[in-house]
This record gives sequence, structure tokens and C-alpha cells, in this order.
Amino acid sequence: MAHITSSSRGVFVIAVTPFLETGALDHDSIDRMVDFYAEKGADGLTILGMMGEAPKLTQAESIEVTRRTLARAGEKPVVVGVSAPGLAALGELTSAVMDLGAAGVMVAPPSSLRTDEQIIGYYRNVVETVGKDVPVVLQDFPLSTGVQISTKTLRVIFEAHPSIVMLKHEDWPGLQKISDLRQAETEGSRRVSILCGNAGAFLPEEMRRGADGAMTGFAYPEMMADVVRLSNEGRHEAAQDVFDAYLPLVRYEQQPGIGLAVRKYVLAKRGAIASAAQRRPGAGLNAAAIAEIEMLIARQTRRLETLA
Repeated sequence: MAHITSSSRGVFVIAVTPFLETGALDHDSIDRMVDFYAEKGADGLTILGMMGEAPKLTQAESIEVTRRTLARAGEKPVVVGVSAPGLAALGELTSAVMDLGAAGVMVAPPSSLRTDEQIIGYYRNVVETVGKDVPVVLQDFPLSTGVQISTKTLRVIFEAHPSIVMLKHEDWPGLQKISDLRQAETEGSRRVSILCGNAGAFLPEEMRRGADGAMTGFAYPEMMADVVRLSNEGRHEAAQDVFDAYLPLVRYEQQPGIGLAVRKYVLAKRGAIASAAQRRPGAGLNAAAIAEIEMLIARQTRRLETLA
């Protein structure tokens, strides 16, 4: 399988991890989910991310999820989240998944980092640990990690480590960061692929600013695929119209605490996974929340019919 590069583009869906009601891994649903994402326009997958319940898996389970996903994904690139409190575990998992055929690994900074020097030093240690031949995605998600990485610091890291080929951008607000990085490229800085997160909540604006696509897990990946395609064609008004039809559900899925429950509920409703079960601890949905989701889906369907 080909590795990701600084030229990688498109939609890399952040995949959920399917579980049975017992809490065991649902291997059959991994196959169904990979097929579903491909059918809905995904160019690649990212597994074992923050919304993939990675901290709830054992190392052996993480490797098994990777093996099963890669076996089903065919030629589509699969990035594996390997973030861990310690570099030893990060390095061990990276070695295992790259041997299986992963296209690269994603690493978020630990929440203990505070200064620019600490952040720069951490990613230097990451590259030394995984090896300079392993493509790395730097996940910039301060709302979750608490780590603020400035554009200046990102540029220092990118210039020092060519194997860091992609930024998973989900700073908020962070649109100017995309513009600043693209401007820096015109001034001679190394190009890095920029794929954006936050459930696609700012995807039309991010594409206008110069992003290469999305790396997030909204339950309707076809929205992201259409917005990215239309944006690349220069059809920004059409891209915005598509996005607007899905926006109420995007917003609802963004709720802290229950966002994953919402996403899994919709994916199960769409047949992508057999069950919306999360591994404990995990927040569930009550009857009122389910009724709201169903109403939003119905309104979304009607809105899309007007665009057909």
C-alpha cells in the first residue's frame, strides 16, 4: 500500500471502532464499515483516532483492528492513530502497523506540553522513535489536547522533519493558520498536506483557504466528498449548498460528550455498523436525543431533494 505524502488529498474518514453489545470487537462490522466509507466517496481512512475509542483498546486489539481494516481497504490508504502517553508504546504500535501495510501514522501531542521548545522536542523524539521512513500526520487539536501549536512552531517542525508530511488541522478558530501555512509555502517553506477535522464544521471555508481535504468522521462522509470535489472544481457556491443541507446534523454531532454516540447511532441506522455500542465508559442517547436526531435526518433528506 502506498504511503501518504505531502501531496495527499481528498477525504480520509476518521473511522469509528465497531463493538458488539458485549464490548467485544465486531470484526464483521469493520468490514461493513470499510465498504460503506468507500462507497460514500472516501479516498482513505484514519483508524484509532480520538473518535475511534483508541484509548479503550489493548495494544493487541489495536493491531487486530488495523489488520482487519487493511485487509478490507484494498488500495485505499489507511492512516493509524498511534498517540500514547509514552514513546515506547507509540513506537511499538507504529512498527506493528507499518509492517502490516499502514500508509502512515497520526500523532497528537500529549497534554503535558506547554512551551514551543517542548512541542518541537516532542516531535523530534517521535520521528527518532518511529524512524525517518515512516510518514507522520501531526494532529493539531488544541480543544482536546490543550496544546497550542503556533504557525511558527509548526513551520519549525515541518522544516526539521520531512517525514511529517501532513497536518491534521482542527484548531478552532484556525482558518488563518491554513492561510499562513500556504502563504509560507509561496515564500519557500516546505509543502505539507493539510486535511481538516472538527467533523467538517468549517470544511467549505477550509477548502477556500487552501486545505487539501478532510480527515474527520461525520456520519455522512458523502457530504465531505462532495464538498471537497466541488471546491476543487472551483464550484464553491455548489459546495456551500451541499454543506448547508447537512449543517444542522454536523452541529448536533459536535456536542461534547455525546458526539460519538450520535455518530454511531446514525452509522448503525445507515447500516454501516451493526450496533451503536461504545466500549465503557461511553455516553448514551436518551429518547429525546434520538427523536432530535431523527428529525434532523428527515429535514436533511428533504433539503437534499431540493438540490438533486
